[in-house]
This record gives sequence, structure tokens and C-alpha cells, in this order.
Amino acid sequence: MRKDSIQKSDQDQLTPKNVLNDLQLGNKRYTTGSIHQVDAHSLRTQTTGGQYPKAVVLSCIDSRVPVELVFDQHVGDIFVARVAGNFENDDILGSMEYACAVAGSKLIVVLGHAGCGAVKAACDGVELGHITGLLASIQPAVDHTAKSTGKTPSSSDLEFVNATIENNVRATMQRILEKSSILDNLYQKGSIGLVGGVYQLDSGEVTWLD
Repeated sequence: MRKDSIQKSDQDQLTPKNVLNDLQLGNKRYTTGSIHQVDAHSLRTQTTGGQYPKAVVLSCIDSRVPVELVFDQHVGDIFVARVAGNFENDDILGSMEYACAVAGSKLIVVLGHAGCGAVKAACDGVELGHITGLLASIQPAVDHTAKSTGKTPSSSDLEFVNATIENNVRATMQRILEKSSILDNLYQKGSIGLVGGVYQLDSGEVTWLD
């Protein structure tokens, strides 16, 4: 049973590569039903005075994608930012800058997921209240898929939707570095890593993007 939280000395020894490996192993435990048992009280007590998370994950708000469970992580292990469609905005960029430049996280993960309702809505050009503005942030991925495939966007075209989900993750990763000089500098120095993946609802597996 795990009783110890991540301490500063532990975080200092981490690299982007071994943090990614840790998350990949955690996902494997999740999919095989062998997640770690933890002493939640002990972890809460140890993290009351501070936190040293290893990564920050940007994911969709979808209730079927419980990020900490997906990677078998617990109290104090990872930061999680969530917005429908898992794209960056100024607040999320600021949160990522805090996570990496201030709190010492070593890895940024942009996590899309199969069957994403926000991506489907963007494919269909849905307009409704504040959802309209939200979907505008996903539209570049829709346009890219349409251009590369020659297809008309439609949520009923599973192949189109899946391609757009991946394109949205990749576009978000690119914009993170373009918009944040702080994160780009850390990335160029090798202090942090940036990876993307797509969570599969049926298997629970995260498919990592090249």
C-alpha cells in the first residue's frame, strides 16, 4: 500500500521521460484492474503543507474520463485542467505556467478522448449560448481535417470525428508553445515535456500520439 506523497526531493529527480513512463504504467494498471492501493489519509496529511506534482494534464470535462484514475495517480501527484474539448485558453495557459515554472511539474499532457461531444458539436457547427464561442476553439481542427480528407464535417462520420479529435490534440499542443514563451523556453531546454494522447472509452487505454 502506498503511504508516501511526492516530496520536493522526489520531484527534483524526475525527468519528462520518466514521468511519461510513470503515467503509461499507471494507465496499464488501470486497464488491467491492478491499480495501486493507497492510504488516502496519509497522502492528505503529507500534502497539507505543500505539493510537488509530476505533471499537468489538460483534458475534456467528460465524466467518462476520470483523469487521476486513468493514470492511477492520487493526492498530490498531478495537476488537472479541464474544459470541454481539451483546448488551451489564457486561464489554462496561466495554470500550466504555474504548474511547470512555479510548482516544478515536468510534463504537460493534452488528453483528448474518443466520442468527444464537443468535437462532434464543432463538426456539426452547433450554435448555442456560450457553447458557440467554446466550439470556435475547436474549429481549426475541424477545418484541418476537412482540408486533409476532402470530406464535409459531420458528427455521423466516425472516421472524420476520430481524425478531428487527434488533430485537436496536436493543434492544442502547438498553440501551447506558440502562446506561452515561459512553457516554450522550458520545453526547449528539456526541463519539461509535452505529449498528446487519446483516451479510448471502451478499453480505458490511452493511445499516445506521435
